[in-house]
Amino acid sequence: MLTERKTLDMPLLSAGMLSVLVAQFFSALADNAILIAAIAIVKAQGLPNLVPLLQESFVLPFILLAPFVGQFADAFPKGRVMLIANLLKLAGALAMVAGVNPLTAYAMIGVGAAMYSPAKYGILSQMFGPATLVRANGMMEGSTIVAILLGVLLGGWLADHSLHWAFIGVVSAYSVAAFANLFIPALPAEKTGESFHPWLLLKKFLTSLSTMIKNPDTRFSLLGTSVFWGSGTTLRLMLFAWVPAALLITDNQTPANLMGAVSIGIVLGAVAAGLWVSLANVNRALVGGLLLGPIILALGFVHDLSLAYILMVVIGTCGGFFVVPLNALLQERGHKSIGAGNALAVQNFAENIAMLLFVGGYSWAAAAGVPVVMSVIGFAAILLLVIGALAMSRLKRQ
Repeated sequence: MLTERKTLDMPLLSAGMLSVLVAQFFSALADNAILIAAIAIVKAQGLPNLVPLLQESFVLPFILLAPFVGQFADAFPKGRVMLIANLLKLAGALAMVAGVNPLTAYAMIGVGAAMYSPAKYGILSQMFGPATLVRANGMMEGSTIVAILLGVLLGGWLADHSLHWAFIGVVSAYSVAAFANLFIPALPAEKTGESFHPWLLLKKFLTSLSTMIKNPDTRFSLLGTSVFWGSGTTLRLMLFAWVPAALLITDNQTPANLMGAVSIGIVLGAVAAGLWVSLANVNRALVGGLLLGPIILALGFVHDLSLAYILMVVIGTCGGFFVVPLNALLQERGHKSIGAGNALAVQNFAENIAMLLFVGGYSWAAAAGVPVVMSVIGFAAILLLVIGALAMSRLKRQ
């Protein structure tokens, strides 16, 4: 049963929103810089086969904690939840500095990120109504992607020059994010007096998952965003093998720069979605999703760095145009039904299952000796088929 939950309808440029954006910017910057640094560490140790496992160690907490983090985000003021999560990320970064195994330390950061995500998006649906929620999401995604861009560029450059300074930057960024969290408005918890017994939380999560799957709009959003982030995460890891094979460049900076080009494109796509897509015409977002497969397929035949940059920007633009409206649709429907924190926890669960499957498939192909160029082509074909089936199902239903 859907029940209405109130929003504050705050101005988009309110002090509260600016605090959220600053906290998100520095947290995302550190998340991406430390990934590049961790990849550099395992490559320097002569263990490049651990690169996909780094991503999986980050993803697993999202899956294992999914029944609990949404309830936690809805049971307390979300700004305070974001603060606790950023402090956990900071602890993971310090652990990596102290020489803890990169997989273990990055998993600690994954725990913080799993807590952070439902709170950072859930707070938007408390602050803004449907009329401005897509634009608020666009601002959040824009802040995130600019942070990703700077994070991967700085992380890539520093990883090639000084891991010491890379970690100083990461620790500083997490510290600034935690400080900014202190200025986020102490909005009331969406749900209070909830039990935190693990079995009850698991049952509630499964109920929330069932509710989201049964609703056509939230099911569409879950499938769409899951495919996008599963494919995006895999493409990011593929770049570290594809660049040496296709472009004959062996540094950490070039794949990081290409990741940055995707980020620029996502910003452009988010802006375009804010201008041309609303919850009333959300099916327009499918155009961006349907273009992803063919463009990534073209990437498999590229051997020129300039052309690779162009294609990466286009991939990002299509992806941003696709995923931003779907995020807004999921938050708005989830906020009205099971609570935004629970909705985002379900979304994280679905997206990270997709990431685990996509990255696992790529890891299997790499272990089996499949050339990375063939992996890119096969990956693009699968992506085209999956999003094509999703689009046909959505349009046929309507």
